[in-house]
Amino acid sequence: MTRDENGDSPYRVQVIDRALSILGVLSDRQGESSLAELCTDLQLHKSTVHRLLMVMEHHRLVEKNRETGRYRLGLKLFELGSRASAALDLREHSRPHLSRVLSETQETVHFCILDQGEVLYIEKMEPQRSVRMASRVGRRAPVHCTAVGKALLAELPEAEVDLIIRRQGLEPLTRHTLTAPADLKNELKLIRARGYAIDDEENEEGVRCVGAAVRDCLARPVAAISVSGPSFRVSKSNVPVIARSVVGAARALSVQLGYKPEHHRQAAAGSA
Repeated sequence: MTRDENGDSPYRVQVIDRALSILGVLSDRQGESSLAELCTDLQLHKSTVHRLLMVMEHHRLVEKNRETGRYRLGLKLFELGSRASAALDLREHSRPHLSRVLSETQETVHFCILDQGEVLYIEKMEPQRSVRMASRVGRRAPVHCTAVGKALLAELPEAEVDLIIRRQGLEPLTRHTLTAPADLKNELKLIRARGYAIDDEENEEGVRCVGAAVRDCLARPVAAISVSGPSFRVSKSNVPVIARSVVGAARALSVQLGYKPEHHRQAAAGSA
């Protein structure tokens, strides 16, 4: 048995390293790349890159556009990533960030995910105060009138937002609830520009919340963090201060999950 056959060859390590480099370049480009572009970026000979691409295409790690001859990331990576994401305990990863927000704001902190068009509360941390929130882990709430819900909606494609609105409706829970789709969409634009969402007594009278979305390595909204409290404590003048804490925690957790803000900005600029 040769060194190459028993797996001790350094060439095998080099092959893996080069294959991962190809995936990295395709990921950074966020689109399709030609063979020539890949060779230039990797500083490798055309025949070497072509052989690697053929093997990676066989395993669905990359896909070749038959019309243009250009390469992009393959669906196998999506399958593997989905399994890894499912195994990742978001709740466990969120706790240090939620704890910091609790310490900074001394108000109730929630961590939620989007599930079947609703927000599902999967973690909650409370301060030692006489007036507390009645929320609980496992509770569900509408997306259109909660800070966490609107923060998540603001990161979704418009078609997906429309589908959620059609399925869930825009039920008025207080006199402040947004019940017109056009009004909600205008609010989502404001959230994207501002970087955080506000529930201004829209879900419950006398309660104000501030929320921000958490993104994964593909810039998808996977969760949201919020601070909730009675409106006399979470006053409109206090919202910007609370928002800095919430947005900072959401950003830090996003980066921990592999999110790269610079890639998100590039993608947004490209679609504008």
